[in-house]
Amino acid sequence: MSLRAQLLALGTAVPAHVLRQDDVAAQAHAVFAHRYANFERMAQVFHTAGINQRYSARPLPWFLAPQGWGERTAAYLETATALFVEAATKALAMAGLRADEVDTVVTVSSTGIATPSLEARAATELGFRADVHRVPVFGLGCAGGVSGLAIAGRMAVAAPGSKVLLVVVELCTLAFRSDALTKANMVATALFGDGAAACVLSTEGSGVASIRASGEHLWPNTLDIMGWETDTQGFGVIFAQAIPGFAARNMRPAVDGILASARLTRGDIDRFICHPGGIKVINALEKSFDLEPGALDHERAVLADHGNMSAPTALFVLQASLKAGLPPRSALTAMGPGFTASCVVLDAA
Repeated sequence: MSLRAQLLALGTAVPAHVLRQDDVAAQAHAVFAHRYANFERMAQVFHTAGINQRYSARPLPWFLAPQGWGERTAAYLETATALFVEAATKALAMAGLRADEVDTVVTVSSTGIATPSLEARAATELGFRADVHRVPVFGLGCAGGVSGLAIAGRMAVAAPGSKVLLVVVELCTLAFRSDALTKANMVATALFGDGAAACVLSTEGSGVASIRASGEHLWPNTLDIMGWETDTQGFGVIFAQAIPGFAARNMRPAVDGILASARLTRGDIDRFICHPGGIKVINALEKSFDLEPGALDHERAVLADHGNMSAPTALFVLQASLKAGLPPRSALTAMGPGFTASCVVLDAA
């Protein structure tokens, strides 16, 4: 058997502020209804998204005041660094490791600009060694948790016995735009939350699962499906076409191709663990993968309690799956800007 990266631990963290979906819907009505002609029709998304609450870097009133790049970046640096420390501390404790035993840190985040990057800002508090390898990754969006796990796994295998820490942090709420009277902004306002997840990987030690295979599929001519546009106020979300429909049509053949490269088929997968972009995306994935309606139960539970946190969300679902008991073989999947499908095949310990 070839050398494999073992998932030794997984920890998660969320910011302190809770946004109840009913409160967000009411506030959105106050902000947009008198200025956006299609608001009443679009407002249904707050009630049909499958979300009860989300966590946020800032309390709801903060978003009502004008916020530019400076204010958004300050909020990002403060909260993202704190969540990085919290999630990493939990994962390291679960793995029975100290921060100075970490050889490589992979940091995934696409919702803020940090230079120096987040792992450098957290290094002193956590206690990383001066010679720790730093790998900050930007731009993967919702696929970042799965792609980041694949990157971290490959780095662990490339240096057998080394300890690799993956930390995924996204503060999607900071991209809220009261000035953007668009369908994409309404959907983002109804869906996005904040959170972080951390994993520890190594080829040594007793893990909860091992990475059997990983891969990505990049669809051509899809740059405009999802991403950021930027202006003087900050990020603005891009949703150029209906992602649920795209997922229903295209996710299965993409994942089939990734599995085939590892000499696997969908029949070899006992459980799909998916990034829940929204309730319509979950329904589309069940259809695409020929799953029974309701099969993606952990995905619905994470979405209801946390919303779409972008990259960390798939790792929250993985954590729920681990707590419930991981089946022999799972496929962790997500879609993100590019437009990309990412997949990591996990074998239970």
